[in-house]
Amino acid sequence: MRALLIAFMLLVVTPAWAVQPDEILSDPVLEERARDLSKGLRCLVCRNESIDESNASLARDLRILLRERLVAGDSDQEAVDFIVNRYGEYVLLNPPASGSTWLLWAAGPLMLLLAAGLGYGYLRGRSTAPAADQTPLSAEEQARLDDILNK
Repeated sequence: MRALLIAFMLLVVTPAWAVQPDEILSDPVLEERARDLSKGLRCLVCRNESIDESNASLARDLRILLRERLVAGDSDQEAVDFIVNRYGEYVLLNPPASGSTWLLWAAGPLMLLLAAGLGYGYLRGRSTAPAADQTPLSAEEQARLDDILNK
């Protein structure tokens, strides 16, 4: 029973590919190339889904365009370059670290270093700060406090 439950969960948890039967190429080698390439292209509607996983109509158009380019004889790089030229580098799920994307690639580590520096400065400042004034309450203040607490 447990094995059946695990098998069912694996079937449910695996992603449902959005490629429609009418999009699939008759040549299995070309179809495999198209699947591999479409996993690296971003759906411009869903943002963090590949066009292979997305059900959006724009993702379908991109899948069809990619397959048309492969059928026309383009290499993998030529087909991807065609789509990038048309839609920009944003269409790549894993853009290369060059040009304008260097700042995006460096932003995470830079923010971590900035946060670590700020945290270190804050803790260092607290350790060197003078101690808070710890004068005891006067008799009058103590009597007022006792009165408030006993009500």
